[in-house]
Order: sequence, then structure tokens, then C-alpha cells
Amino acid sequence: MARRSPLPPPPPPVGIRTWPDRDALLRDRAVVLGELVRTHIGPGSLGVLLVWAGLGAVGWGLVGSALLAFEEGSDPFGVMLGVALAVVGICCLVPSAVFVALGVARDRRVRRLMDAWGGLEPDPEGDLRLRAPRASTVWLVLSFLLCAVGLFVCVSVPATARPGEDTYGIVALWMGLGLIAWLTGLIGLVKAFTHRRWVLRTARR
Repeated sequence: MARRSPLPPPPPPVGIRTWPDRDALLRDRAVVLGELVRTHIGPGSLGVLLVWAGLGAVGWGLVGSALLAFEEGSDPFGVMLGVALAVVGICCLVPSAVFVALGVARDRRVRRLMDAWGGLEPDPEGDLRLRAPRASTVWLVLSFLLCAVGLFVCVSVPATARPGEDTYGIVALWMGLGLIAWLTGLIGLVKAFTHRRWVLRTARR
């Protein structure tokens, strides 16, 4: 996968700023903030999050299938199949978790840069396009649905499991998938709400 573009630097300290006038400062501010907003809640960011979450779901599905294979098969072939599924599933889960964590850390750096550049100089008219209402609405709605579905699965599956019919492997499989959906939705909700809070805070300056 290609590396993401590097983040822009923070604004220079007050003592070494070289903008000739306010208009030049606002132009640079608008360019940097536009890039940061796209990085934070743009469609590319949403796609990357969903790809890694989907890989994590595939990985957990394989791990859950391995648990089912261990529960249902006592022959050597079933054990070997379970081990193979578990190994492949872990190979999907680990990079998914690592890259999601790296994405969350990157989002924190992006928000700090947005605060720093947004606090340089008020620009109410220029900041209108930075609100990105459509993108933030997509993040909010999709993330809420993921949270709702994930929470429903995590609660309903163990509550409706029948002893002797539903094995521990099936319950663990579905609860893991629900947890992945819930965590993915939670990350998206945090991004949507923090962007909205940043817009309101910047507009007040």
C-alpha cells in the first residue's frame, strides 16, 4: 500500500513569521486547513478505516472458524484446518489493529495542526468551505449505524444463545464481529464530533 502523504508542518512561531500581509497569511492558512480537513474527514480517510476494519472482520471470522473447527473436529485434519485458519486470521487481525491504531494517532496530530492553523487569524468567510457538512454527516450516520449494529450483536447473541445448540465458538465469532463494528463506529463518531467542535470553536474566533 502506498504511504500516506506527510502532514503539513505547524505554523511558525510569532517571532519568525514572514508573511508580508494578512491576505498572504490567510491564503496559506486556507490551503493548509483544506488539506488537513480532507485528511481528517475526507472520503479517503473513511475508505481506509473501512478497509482496515473489513480486514479485521475477515481475520476474526477466520479465527472464529478455527474455534468452530476445534470444537467440532477431533480428527487430525480438523485440527490442522483449525490451526491454518487461526494463523491466517491472526495475520489479518494484527496489521488491521496496528494500522487502525496508527490512524487514530495520526488523527490526533491532524487535530492539533488544525487547532494551530485555525488559531492564526480569523477568517469567517474563508472557513465556510471547511465545515464539510456532507462529509461529516456521512461519517456521523455511517458510524452511528456501525455502533448500533455492533452493540446489538454483542448484546443479543449471548442473550439468545441456547445451551447445547449454540457453541462457545459461534458466540465468540459473532461477538467479535460486533465488537469490531462497534469500535469502528466509535472511531468514526469521535472524528465527526471533533470536527464539528473544531468548526464551532474556529468560527467563534
